[in-house]
Amino acid sequence: MARYGMVIDLTKCFGCSACTVACKVENQVPMEQYRTKVEKIGPEGKYPNLKMHFFPVQCNHCEEPPCVEACPKSGKATYLNEKGFVRIDEKECIGCGMCLKACLYGARFINTETKKADKCSFCWHRVENGLTTACTNTCTAGARIFGDLDDPNSDIAKFIKTHKVEAFKEQSGTKPKIFYVKP
Repeated sequence: MARYGMVIDLTKCFGCSACTVACKVENQVPMEQYRTKVEKIGPEGKYPNLKMHFFPVQCNHCEEPPCVEACPKSGKATYLNEKGFVRIDEKECIGCGMCLKACLYGARFINTETKKADKCSFCWHRVENGLTTACTNTCTAGARIFGDLDDPNSDIAKFIKTHKVEAFKEQSGTKPKIFYVKP
């Protein structure tokens, strides 16, 4: 069984937001709402030596997701599927927002059109058809790697083995499956 994750190389990301646009188009996300977005940090330094940093954020598809426990529908509306994707069943979701409050990554929102919880799905519909995520496919800088963390022959497993990566808020115990290469 696969265990999917993503690496985002912050040394390559230049803040173009192609990932955000690809996600919005692929998943028909309403205007002014985002399943993935690029936070801009900076500028830092003094002119003329200014630096900007970019930090893409989205659902971390945690192995110990607090959003599942927070769901009053006992893991039916928000749940962890057999491939490790944190999923939302819109039929079960009552739009109460408890999962939003539980998410340590600020990655969830109430969709203005469906009135249900929404977030990055790791493009489940694409992965089930042998494709990669829309954000990874569209990243012009090649800053994103998606794949099976447990397959030693996958690009992501090979990358993690040879590079220093860190998970955001790893100390929280949620076991996030998005890893970053820091600049």
